[in-house]
Amino acid sequence: MHKTVETPTLEIAYLEAGPADGPPVILLHGWPSDPHDWDAVVPPLAAAGCRVLTPWLRGYGPTQFRDPATPRSGQQAALGADLRDFMNALDIGQAILGGYDWGGRAACVVAALWPERARGLVSITGYNIQNIPQSGQPGSAVTELRYWYQWYFNTERGRAGLRANRRDVARLLWRLWSPNWKFDDATFERTAASFDNDDFVDVTIQSYRHRYINAPGDPILEELETRLAAQPAIEVPTIVLHGEADGVDPPENSERDAPHFAARYERRVIPVAGHFLARETPEPVVQAVRDLLG
Repeated sequence: MHKTVETPTLEIAYLEAGPADGPPVILLHGWPSDPHDWDAVVPPLAAAGCRVLTPWLRGYGPTQFRDPATPRSGQQAALGADLRDFMNALDIGQAILGGYDWGGRAACVVAALWPERARGLVSITGYNIQNIPQSGQPGSAVTELRYWYQWYFNTERGRAGLRANRRDVARLLWRLWSPNWKFDDATFERTAASFDNDDFVDVTIQSYRHRYINAPGDPILEELETRLAAQPAIEVPTIVLHGEADGVDPPENSERDAPHFAARYERRVIPVAGHFLARETPEPVVQAVRDLLG
């Protein structure tokens, strides 16, 4: 059964396991997914004495905006501020932060802007803070192909397509991004229910447009976005995990990320795993958290 906590912006739903007085570990899911990403990671960490929290991000599952007038933004500053506010609401001063994709971005933002809040960072796919001022620079042909869904969402046809076919889009991306993972229908449907949130489409579309300067951000978050535009270094102990078979963010993308990390840094490429690394090979995630806890 999930719990909820109120922040200034959201009522955040989350799952919790392990002793309440254990070292906090917060694990954050990606797009398009939900806290089931961590189903095989949570039990061994909880058994080891950690307090493990896995929230639904804004626009997913039971997490709700408190005010209908709040912009339905999915920009990186919003994700980072949500994580900071979640920690504040639960009176968690410092935690091991882990995540990938949108969740990895939230964890990297907090580690970069408020390093005192991160005891350590497990960042799947590397330095996840977007370089929005440089977002107009084209990538290689194969990179542009991998990001087809992002160009799609920058059109009104893409908005309508996501609204009408959110499960079809998500299922296709799961297959493309983790080609060695043979998930079944029940596994997919457990998570797909989280895409029925009324704000899922609007938050998604704003996220993929804002990162290319094709949509305005939430004015309240402008100062944070300005700080993130400088690509701040992350000054907390970090272990980067990268799936060798990641179909959207291949491991060569993190090969040169080391200069972004100014404390202990280690990069581990995980054979066979794709984008949904924690679902496919949970053991490296568990080990990375344990290593950071010492």
